[in-house]
Amino acid sequence: MKYRNVGKSGLKVSEIAIGSWMTDLEGSEKASIAKDTIKLAYENGVNFFDCADCYSGGEAEKFLGRVLKDYRRSSIVVSSKVYFPTGDHVNEGGLSRKHIFENVDRSLSNMQMDYLDLYYCHRFDTETPLEETLRALSDLVAQGKILYYGVSEEWSAARLAKANSIIEKYHLYPMTVVQPQYNMMDRYIEHEIMDICKEYGMGITPFSPLAQGLLTGKYKKGQPYPKGSRATHQADKQINQLLTDENLDKVEKLSKIAEDLGTNMSILALAWILSKPSISAVIT
Repeated sequence: MKYRNVGKSGLKVSEIAIGSWMTDLEGSEKASIAKDTIKLAYENGVNFFDCADCYSGGEAEKFLGRVLKDYRRSSIVVSSKVYFPTGDHVNEGGLSRKHIFENVDRSLSNMQMDYLDLYYCHRFDTETPLEETLRALSDLVAQGKILYYGVSEEWSAARLAKANSIIEKYHLYPMTVVQPQYNMMDRYIEHEIMDICKEYGMGITPFSPLAQGLLTGKYKKGQPYPKGSRATHQADKQINQLLTDENLDKVEKLSKIAEDLGTNMSILALAWILSKPSISAVIT
């Protein structure tokens, strides 16, 4: 396993990270598979494990915390996120100082940890002043509850530039990382976001590097979906929106390139992302 710094920080993460958005924890057998996956990843050098407060209603954080207790805290990098509602009350969501402070304590309790290595704003909050959000995150760094912070979806290049301007103006702890969606089929961050990240020294940790499984090459044009695959679940609309004839034709061509290179489609898709500037890790 190779390791990279997260942006211009001193934090080093494995090029491959394990995410937990779609982790199925229903039943002891599926939980056991998830635990074995984390163990296998760790034994092969993965040190970066990503989660969020809203995944499985908080159960993903609790599960990940239980599993990671088997490993030295200093040997792992753990992240979570804040934004989505955690309850029915008006202040139990968003990026206000109140919700950020309360939610980080909730995540730490769920994961049975004293601090988070990385803490992301899961979305952009149009109802909270950006300065309030950034001061709250900077204060959490000062308190030692988080070590670094960043953002995820809905943060455009303009919003990132504005945030960094505020950080510089008030001498706040810097924003370290951005977690957007990025893969061969969705390349929007190449237009401006990559340039902003390079300018301010922020690392990029993309999610959905395999485009919901499309870039594994397992979906074939004119053939039934593989048994047990995400596309067989009618409730999962995201993958089904990707499975167009045009996209499947592209994947077929890419699969031939992978074959010529002596590898498979998944490895090609991950390696392609890792070849791009400012990429710190891919979240699988």
